[in-house]
Amino acid sequence: MIGDQRYAFIRADAGVLGPRFPFARHGQNGVELSEMLPHLAGIVDDICLVRSCRTDQFNHAPAQIFFNTGFSQPGRPSLGSWVVYGLGCETSDLPAFVVMSTGAGISGGAANWSSGFLPTLYTGVRFRNTGDPILNVSLPPGVDDRLQRDSLDLVRELNQRQLERVGDPEIASRIASYEMAYRLQTSAPDLMDLRNESPETLELYGCDPAKPSFARACLLARRMVERGVRFVNIYHEGWDAHSDVAGNLKSNCAATDQASAALVKDLKQRGMLDETLVVWGGEFGRTPMVETNAALGRSLGRDHHPQAFTMWLAGGGIKPGLVYGATDELGFNIVEDPVHVHDLQATILHCLGFDHERLTFFHQGRHYRLTDVHGRVVKDLLA
Repeated sequence: MIGDQRYAFIRADAGVLGPRFPFARHGQNGVELSEMLPHLAGIVDDICLVRSCRTDQFNHAPAQIFFNTGFSQPGRPSLGSWVVYGLGCETSDLPAFVVMSTGAGISGGAANWSSGFLPTLYTGVRFRNTGDPILNVSLPPGVDDRLQRDSLDLVRELNQRQLERVGDPEIASRIASYEMAYRLQTSAPDLMDLRNESPETLELYGCDPAKPSFARACLLARRMVERGVRFVNIYHEGWDAHSDVAGNLKSNCAATDQASAALVKDLKQRGMLDETLVVWGGEFGRTPMVETNAALGRSLGRDHHPQAFTMWLAGGGIKPGLVYGATDELGFNIVEDPVHVHDLQATILHCLGFDHERLTFFHQGRHYRLTDVHGRVVKDLLA
């Protein structure tokens, strides 16, 4: 604790650390961006930059879970689960909610895409970066399509009998999962095969089809949306720059900037951006103060900063070319138009056609919602 502020590691006497890279103005509104984001600068008139985000959590796992579920502890449904629960599925051959990870791991783990107390049918399905996207989706030696189908039909019949006997909705989820796995044996390999993408598209994303990367995940996300997947999460963890913030930013921006901008460009040129919402950001920001700790081998880093951070959104009813909110000159406190995580959640749901106060599920004696009893739609962000 420093006064009424909570931090993970930083010292109370830490000095201010200025920007590590030059900033310049871009686009019609003269949006200021770091030189580490040259590709984002090229689409700045297509995005909405929110500079006044804030959260209640100051450590990674609780903050990630809070952003995804509206609650800091595991057990609540994730945003993707709420969306699929409300909208249903557009495809019978792929999961409605897919999760990919290209970074160093995910602190909050599977709680970030859990369906919580919703039926498990709405849980996100994590795709692997190499080999089969889902374990055991390929047929084992000695099993052909006919044997596989006959086996699943028998299991389905037994599960259906049990469902009729006890009425447990989890049995219905199990039946649906078995059938989805069967269809994935055909649809998943086709989805993951990027050989039919044009050289121009691969160059746009900076994607090597044979190598796992953030770029490959972004291109796969576009292919999933084309095929009817409702919700895609891409995690790229590794921005935790407690030391050498400059080196950390160089590495992570190089890995993500081109592909992030390419996804927006690609969706736009295919006429899909207006009906696809792209959200880019993290669970909190970094302190304007420097973190240096000789005992931990840290220098010229930044600590976790929940009081103020930036995200951007594009498409899906969001006003393009807008810069919303502001912080003080140090980037420490919000001084204009604060946007809480619950407000972002409410606004995202609004763009997808929901009233966040009415999208509810009855559980343990009361109606729950993603934003719980909080949140407002930030109407100024809407086109």
